[in-house]
Amino acid sequence: MNATLELITTTLDPGTFVRWDGAPIQVDADEAYAGSLARAAERSGLDESVVSGEGLLQGRRVAIMACDFSFLAGSIGVAAAERLVSAVERATAEGLPLLAATASGGTRMQEGTTAFLQMVKISAALNDHKAAGLPYLVYLRHPTTGGVLASWGGLGHVTVAQPGALVGFLGPKVYEALHGEPFPDGVQTSENLFAHGLIDGVVPPEGLRDLAAAALTVLLAPRRGFPVPEVPPRDDLPDIPAWESIQLSRRPERPSVRRLLRMAAENVVPLSGTGDGEVDPGVILCLATFGGAPCVLLGQDRRGQTDEQPMGPGALREARRGMRLAAELDLPLVTVIDTPGAALSQDAEERGMAMEIARCLADLSSLPAPTISVLLGQGTGGGALALIPADRVIAAQHGWLSPLPPEGASVILHGNTSHAPELAAAQQVRSLDLLRQGVVDHVVPELPDAAEEPEQFCLRMGAVLRATLFEVLAQDPEQRFADRRTRYRRLGLPTGR
Repeated sequence: MNATLELITTTLDPGTFVRWDGAPIQVDADEAYAGSLARAAERSGLDESVVSGEGLLQGRRVAIMACDFSFLAGSIGVAAAERLVSAVERATAEGLPLLAATASGGTRMQEGTTAFLQMVKISAALNDHKAAGLPYLVYLRHPTTGGVLASWGGLGHVTVAQPGALVGFLGPKVYEALHGEPFPDGVQTSENLFAHGLIDGVVPPEGLRDLAAAALTVLLAPRRGFPVPEVPPRDDLPDIPAWESIQLSRRPERPSVRRLLRMAAENVVPLSGTGDGEVDPGVILCLATFGGAPCVLLGQDRRGQTDEQPMGPGALREARRGMRLAAELDLPLVTVIDTPGAALSQDAEERGMAMEIARCLADLSSLPAPTISVLLGQGTGGGALALIPADRVIAAQHGWLSPLPPEGASVILHGNTSHAPELAAAQQVRSLDLLRQGVVDHVVPELPDAAEEPEQFCLRMGAVLRATLFEVLAQDPEQRFADRRTRYRRLGLPTGR
């Protein structure tokens, strides 16, 4: 079987693939080009470089389109582009998620500039598909270059690539011919793109089915019809001093966002990077469900933040990618805060740390999707503030939020760190104080400390998060948005204002 058709039929449920393709439109072709088309058809068993259709993926109806490298190097001309656009438009009209598999040298040189400009209409059709709130998943196969990568290959909500695949804008042979030297090794590979935050993963063909199914389980999960939320009752919280909570929040054994996902979430699909060439180990981004309720989750990862590599501005740009995904797909956004503070360095300044904090605050404040923030541990400075605005805020008992670590505040006010404990109390940074002030809506108890009972704590936090997702999904969107703006507009003002 043709390799592209084999990929499609092994990804979809057996026997469910139905072709959408009619005869390709006729294009002007001289004798040499006509001969090339005929030979390509004979060699590949296809009538064009693109195949499209529909099928079932774990019982769910999906649309699919793919290009085949054995037909004129998978190049895209007018006929292939028309087939792609027709498939995208049909998927949009029928409300279907769309899967794409690329394998192409790019624009078809025999058709020149006209073929080159086809990428415009393909990108426009995909933009309409995504604007309709429909998922678009991309699998970059070996090789994917040129205009295909720079159009429909580069627009996925989730994008993964074949191991060892050549993926790049300019083909290495063309580069060498133009510049007289080979392109550097290891740059145009799927693994390098993943390392630089340009794609979300490297997945063998046999793993594509499970990945796509898990992603669609989240992306297409119902947004309504969940049971009436039953938020666990608020326990009477012991009056533990703020400084003690801060010390407990810094324990290395304390569960991280990754452990919370392992213990309390389902259908976790990791995403990676900004999509613009940055990845920061201080934040993780994923799709997930909690008790069936879907979300985009972005969290500050305590394991990825070190003294040598604190959370940088790239982490916040990655967080903003998560915000865009939530808005595009109308999914709740969950932010998890756990940071000793954002990077304070020349590099962070020159890469726009302050500007990224401002943009996160603006994006979160105006996000149309439901939002939940989880104060899981340390909440220091602008790096924590950037992820706090939300419809609902949940805190771990020993979570806290402060403009600076108490030691820093002590240095500013007293010239040394010795007053940190009393300043932590005076600034009311602990979860119990934040609950009384209306900053936090629910505090999840630690019995007595999450580091001592990580699994039970994560399950309690997951239960509250699940119930809160049910709650915000059931709200009227306009009222929910108005309440969010009012919440922060009135915070700290005297009663009655």
